Amino acid sequence: MKFIDLTIPLGIGTPPWPTYEPLQVKYFKRLAPNGANGQLLTHSNHIGTHIDGEIHFHTPGKDIAELDMDFLVHDAAIVDLSDIVADYDVYTSKMIEDRVEVKEGDILIIHTGYHHFGWDQPTADEVRYMVKHPGPDREFSEWAKAKKLRWIGVDCGSADHPMNTIIRNWMPRQTKQAEYVFQKKFGMSIEQFYSDDKYQLMHLEMFPEGIIHAECLGGDIDLLLNRRVQVGFFPWRFVDGEASIGRCVAMVDDAEYDQLMAKKAEMPKTKHGDVFNPSHVESLNKISKENLS
Repeated sequence: MKFIDLTIPLGIGTPPWPTYEPLQVKYFKRLAPNGANGQLLTHSNHIGTHIDGEIHFHTPGKDIAELDMDFLVHDAAIVDLSDIVADYDVYTSKMIEDRVEVKEGDILIIHTGYHHFGWDQPTADEVRYMVKHPGPDREFSEWAKAKKLRWIGVDCGSADHPMNTIIRNWMPRQTKQAEYVFQKKFGMSIEQFYSDDKYQLMHLEMFPEGIIHAECLGGDIDLLLNRRVQVGFFPWRFVDGEASIGRCVAMVDDAEYDQLMAKKAEMPKTKHGDVFNPSHVESLNKISKENLS
């Protein structure tokens, strides 16, 4: 068995979710004269590839240390939506089930394509990554509950639509754009579509049901789209942790790994060695332009 990394690089340039503490690194000892390098780190839990625990939004919920390995590692469906949704769009369960088989109790990984706008990418765009990515409505959350999904992973800043978070108030220019898209596509305002009773539904409505999510996935995810594969997330065994930075991987057999590495060798790569697919960016740009036309 071999691993395919679905984790984004983590450094001082990695943006946290807006207003959260970024990663700060300080040396407190050096090889000369101390004989070893040592660092102190300060950061929030919501930076880089991370998983939200139930207690992030649900007081009596589980902390990160209480998440069993059988829960964190399981069969998964990885779906690509980058050719049907883009800036400010809403995705549905039908879009997912039209492309990949999702079984009861699965992990679900959603490739929106927005990892291409992550800080390490040649098409990096922090505002787009955090503020413009697509997200779901309650229909999706009810479907996820009915499927009894273990956890959900997304390759963008949040599992919630950004316009269903406080970002709606923080980013007025982008909210004005989103308002145009919602009026055009749904015939209603953002406030009507994402009414107060839906606020951050992927957090507030899902965590009490034990369905949490990982955010800011990426790595070599473009190698594994619209298929089933075993996936694992490995956070710290973090007592009282409301979330945790971690490593997310897909697991394939040796023969397939060799095939995937041959495919990777032919694809463009980021400065940190992860593959990316320019056609995904082209598709997202095309759809986004149509949304705002």
